[in-house]
Amino acid sequence: MSLDIPDFSTLDPRRRRIYFRATHRGTHEADILIGGFVAPRLAGMSDADMDALETVMDLPDADLADWLSGRKPVPAEVDCPMMRAIIADANDPARQAAIRGER
Repeated sequence: MSLDIPDFSTLDPRRRRIYFRATHRGTHEADILIGGFVAPRLAGMSDADMDALETVMDLPDADLADWLSGRKPVPAEVDCPMMRAIIADANDPARQAAIRGER
């Protein structure tokens, strides 16, 4: 699956760091789920959105993968609008088809 890579020439340093961090998580599953959410949205994110995203990305990859894939419920202490948006994206049928390499 290819990510919708943003135009780095238009991104400020914080957005470039966030993109790198979102696509280099340490596990392929997390790279796809988080990086795939971030790539098409990053340029339009507000500072508050980026703060919320960084908070989610501070969570352990194994936990994130379990929560994003639905293997485990999201604990109340980390449930937030950004987490729910990433989960919704990960569970979108078109996104799942793209992850599987279907058209």
